[in-house]
Parts: sequence; structure tokens; C-alpha cells
Amino acid sequence: MIQIHVLQGAALVWSAEDAREIRERFRLVGTLVGALARKPRQNTRLGLPLQLLPEEARLLAELGEAILVRSTETQPLAEGEELNQASEVEAYKQELEESYQEQQRLAGAERGALLARLADHIAEGRARRRQERGEAPGGADAGEDLGLLDSPFILPRGSMMVQLPTARCHSGRIERVDWTSPSPDWPHANCPAHEARYHVFRELWDRGYYLSGGSKFGGDFLVYPGDPLRFHAHYIALCCPPGAPLPLCALVAAARLGTSVKKTVLLCSPSPSGTVAFTSLQWSGLQ
Repeated sequence: MIQIHVLQGAALVWSAEDAREIRERFRLVGTLVGALARKPRQNTRLGLPLQLLPEEARLLAELGEAILVRSTETQPLAEGEELNQASEVEAYKQELEESYQEQQRLAGAERGALLARLADHIAEGRARRRQERGEAPGGADAGEDLGLLDSPFILPRGSMMVQLPTARCHSGRIERVDWTSPSPDWPHANCPAHEARYHVFRELWDRGYYLSGGSKFGGDFLVYPGDPLRFHAHYIALCCPPGAPLPLCALVAAARLGTSVKKTVLLCSPSPSGTVAFTSLQWSGLQ
């Protein structure tokens, strides 16, 4: 069962396996909003968590494939949980120490092999310098060469490679959130705007389309004929609840914007019976 963590209306998926299943099995795109551990100061490529649209999260919950949960980590830990957490910390420190010792052994072996390969070259260079200084062959430099090969190698702890955990071994304490009733963590339930958006989203999704947020093009959704990694959006969906006013200037602006980005504007109006009426708009201009 997919766990969707909700916080103040945002629906987040932290598991990489769940995020992959959501995209491949259910054709839901979402948006990656997390910083990458190796490149935290850029925003060109992002990572987990995957943030879902409220409509995407509700669809998964309605299909029975996901549950909405909230974290309760702010509550104090029980005595047994504190002991368990302390043992996990000690185990992690032990793993770090074992990793350091292994890295030091491997680095020392690599250093010894490198010095062995370069021993003749080092000896030639020192013999040449002794000859330039007019010193006799051998002497203290020979012992220095042997000491260089036999000296122990110490890997600075600041140079060791550390594996950064990206997932918990335990999910932590969570409680289920009822998506059918409004709450601080899920305020979308019974909201008229959300209901209208969801009916439009579900209708288009049932027809086999991929959908994503459409705010960057002034709409509610962008509608794709296939995976957005391979296709451009064909439609900009605008949700128009029955009886809601639609100013002419907004209608003209939407049509012209859609034409300028080579997309068709869809006016989507869900009815109380559950059906959705679609009207397409394209700006023809002066011919």
C-alpha cells in the first residue's frame, strides 16, 4: 500500500519505489521537490519527495491503492522506543567505524602498490640529485626509501567517504488521515473548487491522458497524450464550475496564450450528474 504523507494540504511521497509505481502503473506525474544530497545548491534537477496534486492523491485513495497519513513524531518517545533509538544510533556509529577501517586498509594497499610501481623512478631521481650534490651513492637516502615504503598510512577521518541514508529503516509513528472530511492536513475535502477540478481530472485520466499542473500556462492542468518525458502537452485545461462567471477578457487571454504556445484550450465544465462538458478554443486571429 502506497503511503502519501500529507502536511497542510501538500501530498508527499518519500519512497522511491512508490514514486516509480505511481508513474509507471497509474500514469500520475507529480513533481519532485527535494534537493539532491550531492548537489543541494542547485534546482535544475530535484529529487524526493514527490509532491502530488490533491487530485492525484485523491485518485489513488479512491482506487484503494494508497492511504493518506500524517507523522506524529512531535510526540515524546516512550521508554522502550528511546532505548531502541539509542541502539540504532550505536549500530550506525559502529558501521561508520568499520567503514573507516576498511577504507584505510584499501587506501594503504593502493598507496603501497603505487610506491612499488614508482620505486625505480624515485630511486633514479634521488641518485641524480646526490650526483648533482657530489655525494656518494647510498647513504641516508637508501634508508629513507625503505622507510617511505614501510611507513604506515593514516587516512584522515575528514577524507573518508560517508554513505548518506536517504530512507529510514522504520517509517516512524504515523496515523491515517481521512481524505473524505476536511482537516488541517487535508483541507481539500468537500471544497467546491477541488470537487470541480477532481471531476475534470478523473474524466481526462480515465480517457488515458497524462496530466500535470497547468499554472505555468494559466490553466488548471496540462494534458498530454503520453508520458510528459516524451510528449508536449496538447491541451490546457481550465475548470469552469457550472454557474461560475467567466469574464470575456479572461477567455480571450486564455485562447491567445494557448495559441502562442501551440496548445488548445479546453474549457471543462463538470455537471452535478458527474459528466464533464468540454469546449475547445483556438485563436485564429486575422487571416
